[in-house]
Amino acid sequence: QEAREVFDRLPNRNVVTWGAMITGYALHGDGLSALDLFQKMQEEGIEPGKATFLSILKACGSIGAIEQGRLIHDQVIQAGLELDVLVGTTLVDMYAKCGDLEQARKLFESLPNQDVVSWGAMIAGYALHGHGLLALELFQKMQLGGIEPNGAI
Repeated sequence: QEAREVFDRLPNRNVVTWGAMITGYALHGDGLSALDLFQKMQEEGIEPGKATFLSILKACGSIGAIEQGRLIHDQVIQAGLELDVLVGTTLVDMYAKCGDLEQARKLFESLPNQDVVSWGAMIAGYALHGHGLLALELFQKMQLGGIEPNGAI
């Protein structure tokens, strides 16, 4: 609340200050406020950067806002960031958490480099939505591909 009051009083806000507020909301589980602020940022003509995309996609996944997530995905494509491993993995995670496992898997398969985090996002998505067998199969495929599980998987 206090951070938002300071933010609202700033005379000149840029992508960094907008992104910091959006990230704060996303990290504290307030996805709706993050989405609201993201929209206001764009209405003021501020283009999101990579860090802002990461945070707003996390917010979409946390509240199941798949329609907003799809619109933001379009913006990610326009920004040329879809194949960035971090952004791509965050897209996989967002779609998986929102229940669009087909789109999550399509994006996962298109990632140029699949790391343990991207594997974990896809596996968790399957597990979250009751596809335990697919999660186990993917886990095995990950290991066969030489990726070792970490503490999160």
